[in-house]
Amino acid sequence: MNIPTHFAGRILLCCAVAAAPAFAFAQAAAPSKPAVGTQMTPSATYDKLLSGMEKEFVDAAEAMPEDKFNFAPPASAGDFKGVRSFGGQVKHVAEANYYFFGGGMSEADMKAKSDAIEKLTAKADIIQALKDSFTQAHTFIGGITPENAFVMTASGTRGGMSAFGIAHLMDHYGQMVVYLRMNGIVPPASRGSM
Repeated sequence: MNIPTHFAGRILLCCAVAAAPAFAFAQAAAPSKPAVGTQMTPSATYDKLLSGMEKEFVDAAEAMPEDKFNFAPPASAGDFKGVRSFGGQVKHVAEANYYFFGGGMSEADMKAKSDAIEKLTAKADIIQALKDSFTQAHTFIGGITPENAFVMTASGTRGGMSAFGIAHLMDHYGQMVVYLRMNGIVPPASRGSM
């Protein structure tokens, strides 16, 4: 089919005008990404990593039903003897977040926080303790500067403790994914890709 040249231009213009809102929305919805070569602060870098891991971890914790929060893989399913329950994994990470991201917390305060978390049994309380521990982690990371990121403290450098804390989260997230799948639950982070 031959379209006269003057109509083809108008059709193309109409298509472009009709598609413009979609392109504008796509641009607005895309998160801003710093340009290559932009100097990033340690706190911004670590906070972005922590935020991504926090979302996956909290979503996974919330995905397990309360009646399965005490689930631990049976020894008959593999080498699972003595492993933590699902809720135990969540509590462990909440406690560990205070260790890695505690900053100036005294040993006594850290022990009191850990003891209080260990006593929790209700899913809602455990999830709240987890979220509170992430608030502490973000506060700690927010105080990391280029000048203090790699200065030695009593427990290591701020940058090193943050990296170790985030790696620790990833380790336990992987274990929680196994627990979820053993209970027929697709982890929230995997649901969009299926």
